[in-house]
Amino acid sequence: MNYIEFQNAFQDFTVFSLQDIKQLDSHFYRARLNEWQDKGYISKIIKGFYTFSNLKLNEHLLFEIANKIYSPSYVSLETALSFYHFIPESIYRITSVSTRRTCRFETSIAGFTFQTVRPNLFFGYELLQHQNKYYKMASPEKAFLDYFYLNPHLKIENDFASLRIDETSFFEQINEKRLVTFLNKFSQKTLSERVRKFWKFYSRELKD
Repeated sequence: MNYIEFQNAFQDFTVFSLQDIKQLDSHFYRARLNEWQDKGYISKIIKGFYTFSNLKLNEHLLFEIANKIYSPSYVSLETALSFYHFIPESIYRITSVSTRRTCRFETSIAGFTFQTVRPNLFFGYELLQHQNKYYKMASPEKAFLDYFYLNPHLKIENDFASLRIDETSFFEQINEKRLVTFLNKFSQKTLSERVRKFWKFYSRELKD
């Protein structure tokens, strides 16, 4: 398979792996990927995963790439909280959760962080679409709970205030019933108590 054939076959891929290529051409010579990198046709993200060098990236494509390079995973934590406008900061790394070990990648296109959750907590994400691309993103409720679960230092009002949560965006998008259903699946009393205190604090802030 020459480069033109390869480009035509994978032109709709945001990110592709050697395994993807082998499914199409089992005799594909891996060294060609190095040749095409040297010529500037493709760029390596991490070992085994590549994009076309002329791909114009946006946050949605970065979310899709995050899902692909470390699977199973879904975008959550700070990235999702920013995506839903719960926190004011712009996030310059893509944060996700996975059932695999915690891992960080520094790449030419972005930084990617994956934090571990138990397999029974790998739920609460949605398949979102942007144009003709899809990616897995935590629901508002699960993004919030993942963040609290993985940041056990958030315990008192000063901790909650430091997050600078946008109360309007938060309470407009969070479904309290679904939040409680998800929270019960964690089966962790200390987490439930911290979430209850957070809810009380920001409910009061909203009224004030």
